[in-house]
Amino acid sequence: MADTTANAPACDVDGTCYCPLTGVISTLSQKYAIQLVSIIGAHDSLRFAEIEAHLPTASTSTISKRLDEFEEAGLVSRTQYNEIPPRVEYALTEDGDELRTRLEPLLEWAASTE
Repeated sequence: MADTTANAPACDVDGTCYCPLTGVISTLSQKYAIQLVSIIGAHDSLRFAEIEAHLPTASTSTISKRLDEFEEAGLVSRTQYNEIPPRVEYALTEDGDELRTRLEPLLEWAASTE
C-alpha cells in the first residue's frame, strides 16, 4: 500500500524516489564502500596500492570502481602528479570526511555487537 502521509517522499511516474537518503544508501551499500571511506579517512591521502593493501580480499576493479563512484559523488578527491612513474593519491573531500564522522557511531555499534 502506498504511503499517503503529507511527508511521503515524492516519486516520479517511473517510481524513482527523491528521498534524500536514496543516493546515500545506494552509494554506501556497494561492496567495500564503508570500508573505503574509513580507510581513506584514517590517512591524509593514500595511493591506490596502499588502499589495496588494506583490502586484500577486494579486486582491483572493484576498488577502482568504488573510487570512481566516490569521486563522482564528491566524497573522494583524486590527485594525479605528473611524475615518472605516475603517482595518484586519493583523499576524502569535506563531504567525505563528514560522512566518515557520521559513520563512526554506526561502526562502533557494529563492533560492540560482534
